[in-house]
Amino acid sequence: EPVRVKMSVRTLPLLFINLGGEMLYILDQRLRAQNIPSDKAKKVMNDIITTMFNKKFMEELFKPQELYSKKALRTVFDRLAHASIMRLNQASMDKLYDLMTMAFKYQVLLCPRPKDVLLVTFNHMDAIKEFIRDSPSILNQVDETFRQLIEIYSCLPAGEFQLIRQTLLIFFQDMHIRVSIFLKDKVQNSNGRFVLPTSGPVPWGTEVPGLIRMFNYNREEVKRAEFLSGGDYISPLREGSFDLYGDRVLKLGTNMYAEENPARWRQSSIWKSVCASDSHYKENAAPNPLAKEELNLLARLMGGLEVKKPLGSEPGFRLNLFSTNEEEERTAKSCSEEKAMKILNLKADDQQVNEELARILGEFPVENRANQSTSKGDDLLAMMDEL
Repeated sequence: EPVRVKMSVRTLPLLFINLGGEMLYILDQRLRAQNIPSDKAKKVMNDIITTMFNKKFMEELFKPQELYSKKALRTVFDRLAHASIMRLNQASMDKLYDLMTMAFKYQVLLCPRPKDVLLVTFNHMDAIKEFIRDSPSILNQVDETFRQLIEIYSCLPAGEFQLIRQTLLIFFQDMHIRVSIFLKDKVQNSNGRFVLPTSGPVPWGTEVPGLIRMFNYNREEVKRAEFLSGGDYISPLREGSFDLYGDRVLKLGTNMYAEENPARWRQSSIWKSVCASDSHYKENAAPNPLAKEELNLLARLMGGLEVKKPLGSEPGFRLNLFSTNEEEERTAKSCSEEKAMKILNLKADDQQVNEELARILGEFPVENRANQSTSKGDDLLAMMDEL
């Protein structure tokens, strides 16, 4: 019988908020790069952030619980990305999710201490607040979640943060998608593995390696020896702030796309991330992600995620995560051929499961889906088969 790894039940809010923050960074950059009118772009960002920090949704999210499967979480983000007038086709949505997940995996891996994952989260929260600085009501919504994060997480012991980090790394362990911005900066190898640095600041509260102290039985230091650490380490100047406002010091989780020139961005190879053959969300847990228990969890969570339908007077628009439409079409074709070789036929024979799927979809509508099925339950099944 396989050994069950202990997981933290406090991980889901951090996973969701950090992935959501990365999604907003990418969408903000693509909206600019594709010259979407500022009023439409602002509406998209405001709508997604409002939906993300919906009070009922956050209440469900913060309840102690295990992580959802990759497919269930992807379903939530698919809906969230379509919470406004913007639409993404399947290839662009796949790419968006790839970039989100690999960026956060990189941040978790490079966190100096497990507790620093909270500083990464606060960097995302700070940036989200900046996106909606002109909308006081949404800002209050985000600040409410910010205070909740501080209240729940700032007093957790180091061991719990170690468990949270371990839980996140287990979630990401099979994802090795190559992203050109990481390959270009040489922080990712060609096999999709990240490169851990052997230089820079050591974790707060620790010393630069290079010294061995030896003690006697009375705990008195009796001898010292030095060794070459093999890296160029320095002591951190100060600890990052864990308050509502302050200098986080740690840069992980800040917007890595912000400094790019929009004109250069359109021509950049950043969006030509390599399509890895093993990239599309292998499921290493239960073979059927539509199991009743997870459906119930997903229904509760998505029931709180209110998505308003676009008004008739508001024309929608399509956002492309690729440099050109041709590249998007080529990627969609190659991925569909790849998936045809590997696809798992998920059958929901149980009538109760079908009804549950229909209810979830009814609570969380997405307009203008390509090839929309007449059956809501079938549509959600088909969507999850595609992931």
